Amino acid sequence: MTKIFCDIADINLIKRFNKKKIVKGFTTNPSLMRKAGAKNYSKYSKEIIKITNKPVSCEVFADDIKNMILQGNQISKWGKNVYVKVPITNSEGKFMGKVIKTLNERKIKLNITAVYNSEQTKRILKKINKKTDVIISIFAGRMADSGKDPIPQFKKSLKLAKKFKNVKILWASTREPYNYLQAKNLGCQIITAPPSIIEKIENFGKSFEKLTTDTVKGFLIDTKKSKFNL
Repeated sequence: MTKIFCDIADINLIKRFNKKKIVKGFTTNPSLMRKAGAKNYSKYSKEIIKITNKPVSCEVFADDIKNMILQGNQISKWGKNVYVKVPITNSEGKFMGKVIKTLNERKIKLNITAVYNSEQTKRILKKINKKTDVIISIFAGRMADSGKDPIPQFKKSLKLAKKFKNVKILWASTREPYNYLQAKNLGCQIITAPPSIIEKIENFGKSFEKLTTDTVKGFLIDTKKSKFNL
């Protein structure tokens, strides 16, 4: 079963989507927080965590090993449902293996983000135990945006992670509802998607005939509004 997480930071939307059974968790990042109007990162994150008992991934924003570890420790104390989100590398491309290993040894649940290939997955697996929960977020959409097929990287990563029952592979940077079916067919344990895509996934199951009539009705409404004449 592929669980659906909601990629979001807007407090009101989180309240609404937390009520949906289809939504099993939430992922956030500093960019989403800023867009949602957050001024104080820790205060805003704690507000989100109060809303839900479902898993919530909150990201560190330091760019060096020492401060990533410090921030990771702080974030992990915000709630039992918190996953500390750590990038696979810093902005200079340096592998954050020490951060991953240190936090994992402290039994802190992690979401390793910005992963793009199975070699990175392999490096992560070498730094963790087989007990503490770890999510590996592979950025399918951004990979496809750059002309690369994400599917082979997922297949290899899923195979590598099979021995780790505490590790879940997450399909990230979702671009369309169909990605959910792709993630499900591959055996990804999680997919994270924005609210608009989750709402479309909820409407899965329309026949081709219904899709046709809905589309034509939409065209008809638009032409009536435009008051076109020949």
